[in-house]
Amino acid sequence: MFSKTRLLLWLAATPLHFIHAIPEVQLGSTVLIGSTFADQEFFGGIPYAEAPVGQLRFSRPLPKAFLNVTTFDATNFGLPCLQIGLPLEATSEDCLTINVLRPAGLSSTAQIPVMFWIYGGGYSAGASSMFNGTQIVAQSVKRLTPVIYVNFNYRLGPLGFPGGVEAARRDALNLGIRDTILALEWVQKNIHLFGGDPSKVTVFGESAGAGVVQCLYFNSHLETLARATIMQSGAGMFANLHNASISNALWQNFTAAVPDCAAVANTQETFECLRSADASSILAAFTATAISPVGLIVLEWNVIVDGPDGVLPDLPSKLMASGKYARVPFIAGTNLDEGTIFTPQDLNSTSQILEIIFLASEPSAAVVTAADEILQLYPDVPALGSPFGTGNATFGLSSQYKRASAIVDDFFFQAGRRLFTQAAARDKLLAHAYLLTDPSALPSPSTAARSANGSLGVSHGSDVPLIYGEASGLDQSTNPLHALMTDYWISFAVSMSPNDAHGTSRPTWDPYTSQDETVLQIHTANTTLIPDNYRATSISFLNANPVIFRR
Repeated sequence: MFSKTRLLLWLAATPLHFIHAIPEVQLGSTVLIGSTFADQEFFGGIPYAEAPVGQLRFSRPLPKAFLNVTTFDATNFGLPCLQIGLPLEATSEDCLTINVLRPAGLSSTAQIPVMFWIYGGGYSAGASSMFNGTQIVAQSVKRLTPVIYVNFNYRLGPLGFPGGVEAARRDALNLGIRDTILALEWVQKNIHLFGGDPSKVTVFGESAGAGVVQCLYFNSHLETLARATIMQSGAGMFANLHNASISNALWQNFTAAVPDCAAVANTQETFECLRSADASSILAAFTATAISPVGLIVLEWNVIVDGPDGVLPDLPSKLMASGKYARVPFIAGTNLDEGTIFTPQDLNSTSQILEIIFLASEPSAAVVTAADEILQLYPDVPALGSPFGTGNATFGLSSQYKRASAIVDDFFFQAGRRLFTQAAARDKLLAHAYLLTDPSALPSPSTAARSANGSLGVSHGSDVPLIYGEASGLDQSTNPLHALMTDYWISFAVSMSPNDAHGTSRPTWDPYTSQDETVLQIHTANTTLIPDNYRATSISFLNANPVIFRR
């Protein structure tokens, strides 16, 4: 989660300044001209794919074979992809660019590990320029285990995740995931030119970014792209994953909102018209169809189950149960109160809670029966609700708010993470799990005002500033969790274990196994391993019925 205001300010006010020698990297026949600041070198806005415009709109990404210029200005980020909440002029459809941040003076023969970030934003928002990795790289150098930080842009909303049977017929589903795969292939081909080791890539992401990471486990040949992953608030996938036909109505509504294409909205031949539409009409239609009563959780534009040759051949729960996933070690975790920012604070009835469940599950007799059981497992008792650990406090809201927040938390986040790590443990795959529980951890900047009364707890997005430090507005000198979490992350990327002997002194983080199902509770006053059995009965029920909830 992030603030769109912050994004605009970042893009407008933070060009990367030259204060050392200008760095250069030879990429094919082109010299990339980067920028140097502090003790780091940045190369940004590098196209990794052909511009997905015109006839390439709604098409799988094509690799950018060469830049076709002698020199390329790589001193800043490329523009974000088209998305809601940003003016058209602050974005571009020609947005498939990648950025590399490395320690200054690094030799092309250095071959150091790489950390590859995927932003979140509900598959409808996000930008690489929002995530300045300077503190991550600085910490890696300080602890004598340097890494290169890479991030990129992928397409969003209907441009990145088109739906409906026409998109399926045209092999145009999950384009944002395919953008990600192509960006990782670019890293495999080119990162050695920057001093990176393509055999030591760790892919990490948060929220929808973690959902993208999980998708990579199923049919992307992840083992050839990365040796490890970190999934923050998104492992196990969100519920409500369907095949393309479920999104037919959404696609028709989107097409109908493009004035010149309204006449073909109810046909199966919309792509040609939409490819000719101007970007402002596409953005207006995107915005018009991006209205959800429960925010980003019920995703208008979502990953789609796209069959045997797709990036998500079946429901993740089925694929994991049958062992059809990449054996790539991972860290996966959540925040204590993931559900609070997705729960309307004016919610005050059981019927509204049922609406959330039904919106996320496509009502059926089985879902109706399951919903009744969920209500019994999550009684209207404030002390049991989220934010957890706040006793009978209701923050001036209905007690149903805490009840609904607990359901949303487990339904969309905790249950999926537990299901995924338990499956990995069964297959003896190296895995580590965590739970961020410290209420003093910074909330997502976009929710700072709402968190003032404590009603959000350790909300969705609280972990991101703790990883990015000062680049996310965090005063790292007063928040020891920044160094702690960053050291765990870097250690895992460098050594395949969060427990190397470098950096901050920190508790040993044991792997998650079938014999020892434990998660690392991350808390300023008490970072320690705890049993992965919180809300065992209710989460077990959700995980005993993953197909019902389309997980």
